[in-house]
Amino acid sequence: MALVAVPQGYPALDEKKPFKEPPPVIITPCDPWPRPYYLENGLRRVAPYHYTYNTYCKERWRGRELLDIFASEFRDRPLEYYKDAIERGAVTVNGKPVPTPQHIVKNGDIISHTLHRHEPPVTALPISVLHEDDDMIVINKPSGVPVHPAGRYNYNSVVEIMRAERGHTWNPLPCNRLDRLTSGVMFIAKHPKAAEELSLQISDRTVRKEYIARVKGEFPEETVVCNMPILQISPKLGLNRVRANGKAAKTVFHRLAYYPPTCPNTPDEPTTPEQAKFEEQRPWLRKEGYSIVRCLPVTGRTHQLRVHLQFLGHPIANDPIYCNQRVWGATLGANDADASQDTDEDIITRLSKMGKSEVADAVAYHDEMVDDYNKKKAEKMSGELCDVCSTPLYTDPGEQELSLWLHSLRYEDASGAWSYVSPLPSWALPPEGMSGATEVGGMEKLVEAVRDENPEIV
Repeated sequence: MALVAVPQGYPALDEKKPFKEPPPVIITPCDPWPRPYYLENGLRRVAPYHYTYNTYCKERWRGRELLDIFASEFRDRPLEYYKDAIERGAVTVNGKPVPTPQHIVKNGDIISHTLHRHEPPVTALPISVLHEDDDMIVINKPSGVPVHPAGRYNYNSVVEIMRAERGHTWNPLPCNRLDRLTSGVMFIAKHPKAAEELSLQISDRTVRKEYIARVKGEFPEETVVCNMPILQISPKLGLNRVRANGKAAKTVFHRLAYYPPTCPNTPDEPTTPEQAKFEEQRPWLRKEGYSIVRCLPVTGRTHQLRVHLQFLGHPIANDPIYCNQRVWGATLGANDADASQDTDEDIITRLSKMGKSEVADAVAYHDEMVDDYNKKKAEKMSGELCDVCSTPLYTDPGEQELSLWLHSLRYEDASGAWSYVSPLPSWALPPEGMSGATEVGGMEKLVEAVRDENPEIV
């Protein structure tokens, strides 16, 4: 992979020099080709490069101070960096520097930010192709890779990785969206008509999709239909909860397998009320094993499967948000539809404090293994600065930031015209020394549970 030479001379943060006209290489669009990828330690990395962001003033930004907007909307760099960037002229409004970070933004303003861009690494696993014809490519997306350029990710995204493999002029058109941490089946159209046709099928709910998840504890054997509404309680954090005033959401769950703990830690039955209360508040004292669960989302809300599984008391076992005991407490947010256990403000505050200074841990069991877990490297501030732009640098992401035990297993047309199934991920297969399901079979059990209420998927 080719590396891009980085121009020197970008002013250090503490020099407060007026911002000079940028060299041509960093004027948008910055489009190095070949892409500046290189592979190292199982990760796909991008050599740092200069880039200019341009964005129109959003409605919620009108009448607000420029620095306040950066502080509340952008989390990837410290507040001091944005303040310095505005004072140096690296941030402009309508192409001109502003006299103060307290500059008031108005409707129609264009905010530009030129920076030395440092993208986080992603897995070096390839984007495998399940099917390809003249209209569509069906891929198996690796976990940890975003679909589109967003936030700190640009070239380390599905569309840009595929463009780098197939040519600069090739324009991939994703037809369905998966979260960055979610792996599995995705559709990439080769031309707009194919994208439109599939998008219409998905919006008409005549396309059935199935996910597989590895969840905490022993999930019920019978089919479970969760019909609880979901509300976004923090756009900044992308945080959602079950709430009566949320949007309607329905998911069908069916257990594929349950694997008990290999080294049970089952203490004696409590002998006093105090001991019973202690164990009730700390359910992780009893290792519970884990379940592999099939999921049929009837609706398509953000984080729907993760939120519904959490509400049912079986969150995805390595979910850094919804299976985080330090954020949700002993019950991990189960059955808390009215926020009687924890208010939204409490949850938002705890999750915000995690930031990049601590490990965002998905803790199912707080026993002697947790110390080892917390020693795993997570992406956080390294304490080092970039030699070119003095931006604070992050360490490499840890295992928990590259993988979520949630996989898009299958997409199929309800009428049977087509169906695409990916292999089961390794974490869904039976552990060594145990027997269990290695295949999933058809979707009849899942569909039957909602046949009367949702005939369109039948």
